[in-house]
Amino acid sequence: MAGSQPQPQPYESALDAIPGSHPYPRSSRYHDAEIGIHTQPDGTPVRYVKRRLLPPLGAADEDTATHIAGRHTVSSGERPDHLGQRYFGDPAAWWRIADANPVLDPRELTAEPGEEIEIPNGFPGGGGGRHG
Repeated sequence: MAGSQPQPQPYESALDAIPGSHPYPRSSRYHDAEIGIHTQPDGTPVRYVKRRLLPPLGAADEDTATHIAGRHTVSSGERPDHLGQRYFGDPAAWWRIADANPVLDPRELTAEPGEEIEIPNGFPGGGGGRHG
């Protein structure tokens, strides 16, 4: 049609045109995860995030101490998103704290008032977290 505006491309199609682009922001736990492509029987490609593996807790790393900014004593009523906001300025950053502690469910981070949990340094490639 003459004079019609071009239709916007879906998010995935727009990313295909940018070499090295990634569908997740730098603050996302999936930013560094590899993106796989599964081709369905009809030939349709489907993107997915490949498994994100964590290093073992307490690994004998010479710089492990540099990854932990400090410890936090859990108070009654706290939630993981509260800690993300407090230490990183972003409630969605709770996953950074969960990754630094031996929990399977993030609610375990704040389930026991008085328990101490580790607070990691800021995002990779970014500044340190806000502590206070």
